[in-house]
Amino acid sequence: MRILTLNYEFPPIGGGGSPVSHELGRELVAQGHEVDVVTMGFKGLPAREVVDGINVHRVACLRRRADVCKTHEMASFVMAALPKVARLVAAQSYDVNHTHFIMPTGLLSRLFKRWARLPIVVTMHGSDVPGYNPDRFGIEHQLLGPLWKWILHGADHLISPSQYLRKLVDQRAKELPITIIPNGFRYERFCADRPKERRILVVSRMLPRKGVQHLLAALPGLDLRGFQIDIVGDGPYLPTLKEMARDQDLPVKFWGWLDNGSPELKDLYERASIFAFTSEAENFPVVLLEAMAAGQAIVTCDGTGCPEVVGPDALLVPPRRPDCLAQALAKLIEDDELRADLGRRARARVEEEFGWQGIARRHVALYHEVRKSHARAMRGAVAAPSRVSRGKAPIL
Repeated sequence: MRILTLNYEFPPIGGGGSPVSHELGRELVAQGHEVDVVTMGFKGLPAREVVDGINVHRVACLRRRADVCKTHEMASFVMAALPKVARLVAAQSYDVNHTHFIMPTGLLSRLFKRWARLPIVVTMHGSDVPGYNPDRFGIEHQLLGPLWKWILHGADHLISPSQYLRKLVDQRAKELPITIIPNGFRYERFCADRPKERRILVVSRMLPRKGVQHLLAALPGLDLRGFQIDIVGDGPYLPTLKEMARDQDLPVKFWGWLDNGSPELKDLYERASIFAFTSEAENFPVVLLEAMAAGQAIVTCDGTGCPEVVGPDALLVPPRRPDCLAQALAKLIEDDELRADLGRRARARVEEEFGWQGIARRHVALYHEVRKSHARAMRGAVAAPSRVSRGKAPIL
């Protein structure tokens, strides 16, 4: 198959949805498919290159930071990408358009759907769904609610990485064709057999909903002798978190933003014995897959998409409860055998459930199914010309 992938973020820029589209494309190429990606340009990145067999096309647009993209910067991508997509669609015979993120990239797909005549599959990732990230996009989702629904109803099929995220969509738009396909992970990148050190690792964007402040509040009173806490990530909440750690004299090192493929980040994952991820709203976080692949004992939050990732092989606590988090961390800090057992089980789970080879095959099967239903819909539209003659184009 020839697949047109649209994602406003693609490595080395972006958060969790960025490496997901990269790794999926990489595995699709390995299985004999052709993949073209249209994404944002950024600070010296080439406009055209081949990355792991993927043809990457970057368009010049507004973007100041690699790790955060603001609403007006997303809008600049949609405007800049339209002519690029038009040229590619005219020159290539694509079988399907796989779009990552309902907004902003879904808007791009919806705008060219009528003349491109391509079936559209849209993967939601979290921040593009109302109610998932209200501290960052709450106002935008309120203002753009009708547009969001217009994009959803223009897609031939939707993919959700988790039941948690699907439920959020179902609350706002009923009877949409949604398939659950979890994010895959290339677990071979990480070695789970390195000796573990007395370190607690946090990898996250620094936003209030990510809950790092609750971790810092849970640490006083714990026996942290010999332990170091490594916090990786950047964001507007970082100065507040640094102040909290300084005021409580905690053994915390803030690393700032590290590239997902950097040897520094890989080393931190493989050396730490405990991984803490305390977000109160998550879809299917890649950082949990990374920690599982590295063989870490994990403590994370219930009531989110996180339990769908870790299954029974981690400790779960309620969001926004430093007291419960402190109890879970105390168990892990005090019990070497429990840490080792949870780390082994986490690695086994990521190998069995989330390898990219099987995840890519599930995507290809869905692509074929969507192509067939799209072809039937097109034939039905051609067989009903009277609707067009009344001055109303059929909505496909």
